[in-house]
Amino acid sequence: MIQKILLFLLSFFLCTCLGMPKQVKPVSGFELERYLGKWYEIARLDHSFERGLSQVTAEYSLKRDGGVLVSNRGYSETDREWKEAEGIAYFVNEKTDAYLKVSFFGPFYGSYVVFELDKENYQYAFVSGPDINYLWLLARSPKIDQKIIDTFVHKASNLGFDTNRLIYVKHE
Repeated sequence: MIQKILLFLLSFFLCTCLGMPKQVKPVSGFELERYLGKWYEIARLDHSFERGLSQVTAEYSLKRDGGVLVSNRGYSETDREWKEAEGIAYFVNEKTDAYLKVSFFGPFYGSYVVFELDKENYQYAFVSGPDINYLWLLARSPKIDQKIIDTFVHKASNLGFDTNRLIYVKHE
């Protein structure tokens, strides 16, 4: 009986982490090869695994099995040291659908949904997690045009994200 309950809870947890906000739609026509490389975090909603970090970057590279190696890095001013985390990501649906599942610990995955993208040059991306508590603006450069930031805030707000809680990441 206890095994059934644990299996149910684990299944429930895994399913809820792989969802996405109902208003969010992943970018179609996504090209992973163009998305690979280094991205700078411009803005985010606060969450425990990045709390207090500045100069945050994410680097994506292709794994031999077709998945993506994810390397996140940020500077903790409090601890005066760099914090790093490595994970893996895989497509949930088609490889042209910008909806991936990401894991930084064991078999537990969370959603990574690119819902807006500079499809011409892949210079910025708006990313959601499994619900409206997870939101990022990523760019290829640590500084981007204010119009992109304004578009991000406007679109995210219209999708139900609390953009008043956004943290704008400091880069040196």
